[in-house]
Amino acid sequence: MSYEERSREIAAALLEIGGVGFRPDAPITFKSGIKSPVYCDNRRFPFWPEAWGKVIAGFEALIEDRGIAVDVVGGVEAAGIPHSAALGFSMRKPSVFIRKEPKEHGTKKRVEGGDVTGKRVVLVEDLVTTGGSSMAAIEALRAEGAEVSDCLAIISYDFPEAVALFERKGVRLHATTTFEAVLESAAERGMIDERGASVVRDWLAEPRAWGKRQGFE
Repeated sequence: MSYEERSREIAAALLEIGGVGFRPDAPITFKSGIKSPVYCDNRRFPFWPEAWGKVIAGFEALIEDRGIAVDVVGGVEAAGIPHSAALGFSMRKPSVFIRKEPKEHGTKKRVEGGDVTGKRVVLVEDLVTTGGSSMAAIEALRAEGAEVSDCLAIISYDFPEAVALFERKGVRLHATTTFEAVLESAAERGMIDERGASVVRDWLAEPRAWGKRQGFE
């Protein structure tokens, strides 16, 4: 199966499990303050094992097709952990998880599960928006002596600032599907019309100023 075929399959699965919502006229607000006409909820995948299996297979295909070296699979707390654990189990590779903040008691570690010193760790995210949480996890892994050059995500918004951040930090980002594939699949299902799709594309191109452009700020 080609990347494009797998991308369309996973985009369709994401829509079928109710993992995408379009709100061009009633946007939500991200933690970063960005107004958004769309939301993704990849946390629904574990409730739908058949659909989730397509995601894990998509991760494995990316690793093989793009020659990603993996000693350990890492997951970002909290949404990335189920996917990283499932991928590690499927590949028979060790897995760890990375806390957003050090715990205040015990060892106060951010990387939990095992020693990553000198290990090639691939980071797993459910969704990449601005890239900030991903990069914080990567820096935590590197501080523990891990080698991190690749990050896997179910989907990325491909915001220009995130693309620039990953490039600046020397990390390749690989997503199992694209938002364009999601939009195409949603249009086929009558979930979004052309006006709505145009609004979403405008947001993807310049997310931080989108709310003001559209009169929501």
